[in-house]
Amino acid sequence: MNLFRTFQAQIVDVIEDLIKAGELPEGLDTSRITVEPPRDASHGDISTNAAMVLAKPAGMKPRDVAALIAPGIEALDGVENVDIAGPGFINAGLSDAFWHHQLGQILNSGTDYGNSNLGDGEKINVEYVSANPTGPLHVAHARGAVVGDALVNLLRKAGFEVTSEYYINDAGNQVDQLARSAHLRYREALGEDIGEIPEGLYPGEYMIAIGEELADTLGDGLKDAPEEEWIETFRNVAIERLMDQIKDDLAALGIEQDVFTSERDLVAAGKVEHVQELLEARGLIYRGVLEPPKGKAAPEDWEPREQTLFRATDFGDDTDRPLKKSDGSWTYFSNDIANHLDKFQRGFSTMIDVWGADHGGYVKRMQAAVRAVTEGEGELDVKLCQIVHLKKGGEPFRMSKRAGNFVTLRDLIDELGESGKDIIRFIMLTRKNDSQMDFDLDKALEQSRDNPVFYVQYAHARCHSVLRNATGVLSEADLAPEKLAGADMSVLSDPAELELIRMLANWPKTVEAAAESHEPHRIAFYLNDVAALFHGLWNKGKDNVQLRFIDEDDADATRARLALVVGVATVIASGLQVMGVTPLDELR
Repeated sequence: MNLFRTFQAQIVDVIEDLIKAGELPEGLDTSRITVEPPRDASHGDISTNAAMVLAKPAGMKPRDVAALIAPGIEALDGVENVDIAGPGFINAGLSDAFWHHQLGQILNSGTDYGNSNLGDGEKINVEYVSANPTGPLHVAHARGAVVGDALVNLLRKAGFEVTSEYYINDAGNQVDQLARSAHLRYREALGEDIGEIPEGLYPGEYMIAIGEELADTLGDGLKDAPEEEWIETFRNVAIERLMDQIKDDLAALGIEQDVFTSERDLVAAGKVEHVQELLEARGLIYRGVLEPPKGKAAPEDWEPREQTLFRATDFGDDTDRPLKKSDGSWTYFSNDIANHLDKFQRGFSTMIDVWGADHGGYVKRMQAAVRAVTEGEGELDVKLCQIVHLKKGGEPFRMSKRAGNFVTLRDLIDELGESGKDIIRFIMLTRKNDSQMDFDLDKALEQSRDNPVFYVQYAHARCHSVLRNATGVLSEADLAPEKLAGADMSVLSDPAELELIRMLANWPKTVEAAAESHEPHRIAFYLNDVAALFHGLWNKGKDNVQLRFIDEDDADATRARLALVVGVATVIASGLQVMGVTPLDELR
């Protein structure tokens, strides 16, 4: 469906015909030939670098190569004119009839329009959220959750076989502290005055219900028992209850992940020891003492004594990294390597992790580890999500602190009302993941051009409003997309109409480009552009009756313009599906 890939393949065929005819030398590499929209729209609809990349290996001047290629391009279906620009770029304009045909394809494909075989079924693992199971999700988690989930949808639309995953960090000191927090609330539920929550424990009110459940099921038998008798039970119950809450919160955001992997289970299964054995066998582990970092605070895993170290610098990291602490326990890094090796062994050579910005210093070491344990066959792309500043009326906003010291995702959804899920998902994708974001609740609910959620949803709702009003001119059956696809599209000749069709026809290219770069925010940007062109055409119709979507005296013109309206609604709905946002047929 990507028209630019189609023309790329056709231009390569033109070049191969020239080679067969002896006009170009044999053995030319055509893999670097691209077809893109020209930077300046006045230069045409498509532009190719074919002459530029072939000139040197062909031993010719770029413009001479372009002169050979241009006639073949001009003969392609849909091409109206060809021009050689600058040092040898070839620009081509496409006919109105070509664009009308693209609109028909949109209507016949429905929201499957934009589906691609780019991925060719390649398996990709996308890990996101992966919050420690020590409390409910907060607003910062929401951004990573939305970016990860939209990326999963995007990659699937582009033809990849994607598994979404949550890595449960349920090993280490933080879950022991969680168990102690649960025991404290358990004692409170049994009537004890626990006073102020001690430093290091989890103070949120969400722990109260866990303590009450433990008191109900266990009685008071463990109230004064030594820690070793109760810590495992309390840890397991607390993790299970908080993971249930996390899954419920994700479901409220429209997210259901495919796989939940437990860090404790990986450790118990010997996966971490396997990592050490594998790296040791490859000579990538040694005993040594790391120098403290100069000019900055030492990382958590630095110790001024001999440790078991991984040769991370051999794989692009800034320093070698500890796998074991001096007391013989595994570092978090070792467990994380085991997690990624496990993914690779499950068939995922491409792995994408969505992390918070506070993990920025962890990226190089994990990428180095993945390269090492997979012998270069695995690839890890990390998407860092910057902080979200919650505001109301331009001022920092605070809601209830039942979570302890942060605003929960559930609080935010509830504050925004029944459309909370869709508002959060859309707004979280209106900035690139590594850009900081202000989330203003007032603006998120505002019905104005400045609210991107409203602006795009309004375009979709307007389309359906037009279709409802069209029943006075055409029957329900005539309004079916497959019927409208057969309309005489030559009526659509105004520059604003053709510009809108061109934008719609760019949807498949947008999907593929966003999927290749792992950047789902591009979908939000694209939908905003579609909405702007549609609203512009709507407004133009107010002044020019010839451009109104419904003409009671001209059924043929109405069919063509309604085909365009359905095309807009279809592409917007397709894009919103990728974003995980429900398209609205009517705004209230």
